[in-house]
Amino acid sequence: MQGAAVEGRSRDSPDKAGESAKKARLDLPEGHVRQEAAGGGDGGAIVAAAYSPRVELAVRIDKQVLHCPLCTVPFKPPVFQCKAGHLACGSCVAQLPFGQCKPCVNGGGFFNPCPALDAVVSSTRIGCPNAGCQRYVTYHEVAEHQKACPHAPCHCMEPGCGYAGAPQALAGHLYTIHSVPVRAVQYGKVSKFQLPVSAPRLVLLGDDNNHVFVLTVGALGAGAAAVSVVCARARAATRPRFTCKMWVNLERPPAAAANCSKQDMVLVDMHIRSSSSPGAVAAADEPTFLPVPRMYLVPAAAGEGVPMEVPLHIRIDKVSPWSV
Repeated sequence: MQGAAVEGRSRDSPDKAGESAKKARLDLPEGHVRQEAAGGGDGGAIVAAAYSPRVELAVRIDKQVLHCPLCTVPFKPPVFQCKAGHLACGSCVAQLPFGQCKPCVNGGGFFNPCPALDAVVSSTRIGCPNAGCQRYVTYHEVAEHQKACPHAPCHCMEPGCGYAGAPQALAGHLYTIHSVPVRAVQYGKVSKFQLPVSAPRLVLLGDDNNHVFVLTVGALGAGAAAVSVVCARARAATRPRFTCKMWVNLERPPAAAANCSKQDMVLVDMHIRSSSSPGAVAAADEPTFLPVPRMYLVPAAAGEGVPMEVPLHIRIDKVSPWSV
């Protein structure tokens, strides 16, 4: 490949010649890239035949080589090339009359599949730029990966704070910098929290250590409160990954409770939506929230004029099948 510099060194002894090839690493101007190094057999067209089956490579490639010159979108197989060497992606070739190369129109040049570049495009990988994500993704699939990457940055919702980081880092930031309480929850099990109406947020950590949820408490009017929950997840896929049940029981005096055969409650059963700025919107402005009438609130302590709390029960469940 013109303009590409390749450095290699063998890492295997002769008795390991049958081992599968190790992924090689390429460096593009804007990030690390890996390339599959073919090992053994006749399929090693990407790596010179003089190399042993296990090779560590450092390669620099002009980024333009990996993009269609007509639409500037990253190449993905099949890639086409005319006899003069001009390249085009399959989508562009399909829109050309008879698949004819425009720069070569006077010479009658036509595009044909280019298996060699298909191999390069299929094996070139770039490291996800999100901090904490260790995945290397095929170059032309990076945009799709970023839509669902669990490490895509989320933004702090506190006024005047410009922090952005992965959901787990955001949870730590909220706790250490803004003193937002953090609690652990187990999926499929009920947790109970006393949520002060005066403290609008609570961070919940799933027991898989990968997902962060933000509970928001807001005023609903006439002394009532609203409670909502979102998953801190940027660029998440539209399908829900978690469901949630939240409810509050009406706490009665012992004498009154003894005369009631049923427990009064308010309950919501919902899908948890994802947000890159969890808690930035008032609870009552969420698509689904738990309305808590004033009579369901309880005082934080005995006496008059004390802050009121929401005695919340919550259960979070994974949606099956689900993925990160």
